[in-house]
Amino acid sequence: MGNADVRVRGLAARAGGWSARHRWAAVGIWVLFVVLAMGLGSAAGRVEVRDSDQLKGETHTAARIVEEAGIEEPAGETVLVQSRNGDLKATDPAFRAAVTDVVAAVDATGEVTDITTPYETGTISRDGRSALVQFDMRGASDTAGERVEPVLKAVEDVRQEHESLRIEEIGGASMMKTFDDAFGDDFQKAEYSAVPVALGILLIAFGALVAALLPVALAITAIMATTGLMALVSHVQPMSETADSVMLLVGLAVGVDYCLFYLRREREEREAGRDAGTALRIAAATSGRAIIVSGVTVCVAMAGMLFTGLAEFEAMGLASLMVVAVAMVGSVTVLPALLSLLGGRVEKGRLPFLRRRKHNGNGESRFWTAVLKGVLARPVVSVVVATGALLAVAAPAVGMKTQNLTLDQEFGDSLPIVQTYNRVNEAFPGGSDPAEVVVRADDINAPRVRDAIADFRERAIGSGASRGPIQVEVDDARDVAFVYVPLVGGSDLDKAGASLDKLRDEVRPATLGKVDGVQAPITGQVAGSEDFNDQLVGSVVPVFAFVVVFAFLLMLLSFRSLTVAITSIVLNLLSVGAAYGILVAVFQHGWGASLVGAEGVGAIVSWLPLFLFVILFGLSMDYHVFVVSRIREARLRGRTTKDAITHGVVTTAGVVTSAAVIMVAVFSIFGTLSMQSMKQMGVGLAAAVLIDATIIRGVLLPAVMALLDERNWYLPKWLNRLPDLTHDEAPEAVARPRPPVVEDERVGV
Repeated sequence: MGNADVRVRGLAARAGGWSARHRWAAVGIWVLFVVLAMGLGSAAGRVEVRDSDQLKGETHTAARIVEEAGIEEPAGETVLVQSRNGDLKATDPAFRAAVTDVVAAVDATGEVTDITTPYETGTISRDGRSALVQFDMRGASDTAGERVEPVLKAVEDVRQEHESLRIEEIGGASMMKTFDDAFGDDFQKAEYSAVPVALGILLIAFGALVAALLPVALAITAIMATTGLMALVSHVQPMSETADSVMLLVGLAVGVDYCLFYLRREREEREAGRDAGTALRIAAATSGRAIIVSGVTVCVAMAGMLFTGLAEFEAMGLASLMVVAVAMVGSVTVLPALLSLLGGRVEKGRLPFLRRRKHNGNGESRFWTAVLKGVLARPVVSVVVATGALLAVAAPAVGMKTQNLTLDQEFGDSLPIVQTYNRVNEAFPGGSDPAEVVVRADDINAPRVRDAIADFRERAIGSGASRGPIQVEVDDARDVAFVYVPLVGGSDLDKAGASLDKLRDEVRPATLGKVDGVQAPITGQVAGSEDFNDQLVGSVVPVFAFVVVFAFLLMLLSFRSLTVAITSIVLNLLSVGAAYGILVAVFQHGWGASLVGAEGVGAIVSWLPLFLFVILFGLSMDYHVFVVSRIREARLRGRTTKDAITHGVVTTAGVVTSAAVIMVAVFSIFGTLSMQSMKQMGVGLAAAVLIDATIIRGVLLPAVMALLDERNWYLPKWLNRLPDLTHDEAPEAVARPRPPVVEDERVGV
């Protein structure tokens, strides 16, 4: 066949070689691993992140006090009774009759307890036209949404009997049910549609059903195995539903990417005249190595989330890290075995209406060849224009405003319950999301403690932090009291945050803080948002430093080039900055917001910038490692740097484009969801991947490398002692190709 002896070395080459020689054993081990991981995970059960672990600071302290006391806080519900035209007041007989009917109706359901009327608690608005009936749902709060339907029906029946009044229910249980009904199926459809979308794009890319199914099968089995491993690991690091969604997204992205890299190289070598065994060994030594370098780099980036100190982030980081590691191992072990088993049958199930795209020879894309010709002819202009464009796109990020989105920001006016939320906040500023002071003492009924609580109530109103009414609930048996303080500012988190600061910094020290042995952490939605932001801000520097430093070291060791390591970091940071700029422009400033259904948000959800940085920095390394590996390989084979750049970019353009299209499509699905936080995540990820696969890898990377020329491979002498992790295919293993087989002339990546 004219094939030279191909000498390969390195972990990926050895793993691929062993798998190809022991095909059934490799496949069997992989299947056994997936089954065992799922079985053991199911048997062990799963530990979810607890409320007390979600945040640090006072919110964490308050949740821990409640847990240690064995108190099960019920889901609280509120019924707003409000005059529609302003004629009726809470003191009028018709208004009182409506309140009485509400109390009787909800009590008759048997699902509620501790009903209070506005005449008992003083929850009547200043203008006297609005009042609140409050009660708790029976049973566990996390399942209250499943039992609230009869209560909602009872309130609706009362509303129909009192047309002159607005009677609406809101609370933890009703919001839980509303969101589950409105968005539960939405999320599931988004997650389930990701796989068919990826498969459809792969079918177009490969033009053969079997070849398209392999990447999807690898990604799905990696996700299945990781799901089981997550259950096992959750006994050390609790997991969450958010971690599940992130794991699915990342697992699908990298699983498909790694398979594409491997399949494309194996195909290319066969088309160049190599026999199946030789093509597989070369793919293992080159693309396999790129997969390992990329996978380890992505794992390092995901590990950055472990430095946040936030349980939700730690769960997402660990879940993402595990699925990347599993997909990486599967790509360099079971994939070579499957390719060896299938042989030419990997081309089965061809789509006859698709023909091979035009290439320039050796799998080189004609489109990218034309683009590269212009870029390399004027590298200085290309660098200036591309960098200027990215910096311009990134510029809005300078004024980024982050916060936990309020209900109306998250969902707009698409749900009736959001309108109720706004009405309650307007009539009772802060009443729908009051600050909650959890007071614990050795004797909660001691005179000094009771006087301090009463003093706290008075000063909270006197300081202007609250307009009342402030409610107090005392659990005598557990020596714990709950003080509910509506904050001035309501749903305006900036103003409500200022009110919270008054309570924490002025009111509490002057009252409860003077009593020895008393703990009084302040929690609630506003407090949780502030504590979350404080923790997040404090973790930004260590996370950024960890990810950047370790990514730099990995690139340095993998390519033994100081220049490649530095340019890798700079280009990735440009990509992330551009994604930030797009997010701020669309969701904060509203430029083109209507195109994605994001009118009126005005802020970026707090967790997204750090999350995007970690995810994008990791995923962008996939493309970078793959492209630079191909350039370096061509350079080692004797090509000039300019020729190596052209060869590396145009021969990888197909697979990078296909992988990017899949990721953009999958992330865009999440950009169609109604929740603004999920929409921001989807748009940010999709935009960043698109920029990374086009401007960064197609223009800026080759232009920068062309300008640097031989300095791309610069390594100071004092760094020569670093471990050699290059493990490239031997450059002398170039064989005279044989003519491609006619039957292979169909669609290729």
